[in-house]
Amino acid sequence: MGVFTFAQEFESPISPSRLFKALMLDSHTLLPKLMPQSIESIEFCEGHGEVGSIKQTNFAQGCLIKYAKHRIDELDVKNCRCKYSLIEGDIIDEKLKRVEYEAEFTDDGHGGCICKISSNYCSDLDIEFRDEDIEFGKDRATEVYRVIEAYLLANPNACT
Repeated sequence: MGVFTFAQEFESPISPSRLFKALMLDSHTLLPKLMPQSIESIEFCEGHGEVGSIKQTNFAQGCLIKYAKHRIDELDVKNCRCKYSLIEGDIIDEKLKRVEYEAEFTDDGHGGCICKISSNYCSDLDIEFRDEDIEFGKDRATEVYRVIEAYLLANPNACT
């Protein structure tokens, strides 16, 4: 019972502010365009991207998950930090109550950034996470970051 934390870190040649803007502030418009095979749409249910906003991701037909709702809990644009929670969706059930995420983008000193992501899986019950499920989740998150990174590299004026 309790909280299970998973963390990952990766480097990017994109500046912290551009990667943060693309992934945290503009993802609702970028991801459905860049990943239509996975993401059908992302819409705000409440708010417009500020703290307390709730957005719903609708996944493409054929995906294992149909939808997910996230709430923005903290947003620090100046320092490129964000905390948000998965509060509703196909993976939330009697075992898994919510998932809390924290993302931070810091300058690597060479024009790029280091991205640190942590995920806290919160439950009132004992949950066993299989290694392959953890790796699958990390791979999906990395895929999203790499798609955005490739877009920003190809479009140097985007998300400035």
